[in-house]
Amino acid sequence: MAISLKEVAHVARLARLALTPEEQTLYAEQLGKILEHVSQLKELDTTHVTPTSHVLPLSNVWREDVRRVWGDAEPLLANAPEREGPFFKVKKVIEGEPGVTAPPKK
Repeated sequence: MAISLKEVAHVARLARLALTPEEQTLYAEQLGKILEHVSQLKELDTTHVTPTSHVLPLSNVWREDVRRVWGDAEPLLANAPEREGPFFKVKKVIEGEPGVTAPPKK
């Protein structure tokens, strides 16, 4: 199954990737080969195969949430590089910080 350069460009835009025309051609070829392989898998008879989300039979075992009163917070805060009162002080991480890119607003 072939994938067009237009489809590659669309996926690249969704992933916020800037691809050169050479990269688009390369990825179109590679994705086409992947899709061909997947289409071969469609030919297999899977009517008696149980659908799974994992190869091992796993289940989540959750413990009961138990509220606990912590002791003195001072030993924990003693390891903080910076603090403000009884809290850890951290750098502000928001849009517009140097080196951080955010998707364009619509």
